[in-house]
Amino acid sequence: MKIFTLILFLASITSVNAQTYPKSLTVAKDGSGDYQTIQEAVNAVRDLSEVQVPIYIKNGVYKEKLIVPAQKSKISLIGEDKDKTIITYDDYSGKGAINTYTSHTVLVQGNDFKAENLTFENAAGPVGQAVALHVEADRVVIKNCKILGNQDTLFPSADTSRQYYVDCYIEGTTDFIFGAATVVFERCHIHSKKNSYITAASTTQAQPYGFIFFNCKLTADPAFQKVYLGRPWRPYAKTVFINTEMGPHILPAGWHVWNENKNHETTFYAEYGSSGPGFVKESRVDWSKQLTKKEAKTYTLKNIFAGRTAWMPK
Repeated sequence: MKIFTLILFLASITSVNAQTYPKSLTVAKDGSGDYQTIQEAVNAVRDLSEVQVPIYIKNGVYKEKLIVPAQKSKISLIGEDKDKTIITYDDYSGKGAINTYTSHTVLVQGNDFKAENLTFENAAGPVGQAVALHVEADRVVIKNCKILGNQDTLFPSADTSRQYYVDCYIEGTTDFIFGAATVVFERCHIHSKKNSYITAASTTQAQPYGFIFFNCKLTADPAFQKVYLGRPWRPYAKTVFINTEMGPHILPAGWHVWNENKNHETTFYAEYGSSGPGFVKESRVDWSKQLTKKEAKTYTLKNIFAGRTAWMPK
């Protein structure tokens, strides 16, 4: 009798676990999925999952201030269509108690996060710092997504974080790609909506790499023709553009100081294989660098994402 009772107990646990922690989830605003909000689906994923859990999101505009907390690791958000599957919110710094760090539409803290075919949007407008996507997690892959906003659109924030963006569209006005993470942007379209700065890295002295752009394209609205590649938010900021097409909006100097302080004296700002009217080699600031072919070859995903434990994004 005791053995039979134990078997029933174990069977009930298995049943509960199977129901509580599904292998995949679907979100649909019309009620045709497992959940109607993305946050509900994220919350339903098992804490510290050992396998990647896909959450499929059907087309729709999801007005959510979405948080993927640290215990929700190995989550994949997969949209139906990047132009029609939109996560949006409108917080901004100065709205009540909101500041830059809490203005996000989406905050990712859980490691091994992936996103594909989605739009991340901060719809606050040109009102100051307003983050669309804030990522603190490690080993993050964002593929075929749109990241929309104005000032401070994308915040890869933690110096222990490694992030890979491929085939993405990112737009903004001032410092719209900023933070301390080690980040690779590959084949991304970077669009400026104002005469200002694209990047504001805050790389720490201990990090060998900061922001690296491979085979990207830099464009701007025609009205704006005075854009800098970046300025150093912190003294050891690192930003490198490799084989990047630069439109006429990029100023010949390329880079600028941060509020006239001395951060630029210890930065590493470099290029290799830049092309287009925005690349005027002889006019670049003297504290930036043109990489040699040999130096450029060291910029591989394996080297960039080595970290304390190796990671190769797939």
